[in-house]
Amino acid sequence: MIRLLMSLPPRRSHVIDRSYRLVAGKIAFGVVILSLLGSPLRADLVTNGSFETPVVAVGGFANFGSGSTAITGWTVVGPQASPVSGSYVAGCCHFPAEDGVQWLDLTGDVSNVVEGVEQTIVTTPGVNYDLSYFVGNVDDPTGFFGTTSTVNVFVDGGLVQTAVNSGGGTTLTWEKFNVSFKAATSSTVIEFLNGDPRSDNSNGLDNVSVVEGVEGAVPEPASMALFGTALLGLGLLRRFRKA
Repeated sequence: MIRLLMSLPPRRSHVIDRSYRLVAGKIAFGVVILSLLGSPLRADLVTNGSFETPVVAVGGFANFGSGSTAITGWTVVGPQASPVSGSYVAGCCHFPAEDGVQWLDLTGDVSNVVEGVEQTIVTTPGVNYDLSYFVGNVDDPTGFFGTTSTVNVFVDGGLVQTAVNSGGGTTLTWEKFNVSFKAATSSTVIEFLNGDPRSDNSNGLDNVSVVEGVEGAVPEPASMALFGTALLGLGLLRRFRKA
């Protein structure tokens, strides 16, 4: 009798329950994955935000004068701006990049006035955007490279943030800053200018990024379609189980 019971096939309801749990589990897992894939599109609008081109000599730097567009995507404002190798060493100090292998010195080559770079990006009028960037500073005991770094940030000619990095030691230390703005037209000019005194010969800028604000970003259509399909599948399974 025991052998006979053991040999009997499982009841149909049990098979359906197990199948339902298995398929439902897979669909639920798929829904989680799709929710991650379906995060809003936030493409970076800045070209060459880490100043990797043009490539400068390892351990060196290059100077570009006012109006120059040699720094890919950027236009130099004021006397000079200088892409610097992340392996550059001068006096007491080391100057690693925050991102990639190069960074930008807003003080140029001992020009040390109001100078920097600007870039025009494509935007949508009325949409909010998030701007992030890093300011690099060394605290030079000799004073040649200064003790703080100040960067003034402009959007379409208006000052939106003054970033001050007063940390670090004799190795260039990077601090991240963020600011949001609303685009007025289909193109927006972002500008970074040196705010250090004439006696300060280093003011680092690196890893500049502009992305559309989260509230304005749009989920990927393909991911949304798959997400809807997954939810439909769960609904059909529930109906099948009830039947």
